[in-house]
Amino acid sequence: MRPSKSVPAIVLATLSLLSVAPAVAAEPHVRITAPADGARLDAMDQNRLAYEVVPGPRGDHVHVYVDGKEAGILRQLSGSYLLETLAPGPSVLCVKVVNKAHVPIGVEQCIRVTVE
Repeated sequence: MRPSKSVPAIVLATLSLLSVAPAVAAEPHVRITAPADGARLDAMDQNRLAYEVVPGPRGDHVHVYVDGKEAGILRQLSGSYLLETLAPGPSVLCVKVVNKAHVPIGVEQCIRVTVE
């Protein structure tokens, strides 16, 4: 028994094209969503660093740095990190994407805060 209608050629061509088109991946990036760059933090508060990350094909996970020193390893691509007690004065907070060997791959964001 023959089907009464075949699939139009344009539909077949479109489906074929879609099946071989590479998936468009988001560009690797790090976004620190809190605190804001230039924020003033209370040294007596429990301060959290909130972040969102797209690691890209070379990245594996992320590290948090406070004033150039590694402060934590993060396995989630979004969330928050409780900062240890921060010393009063200016600080630089960074989130960096690293590879499996824990080496930064150049995808990062840093902000400056003042702890009072």
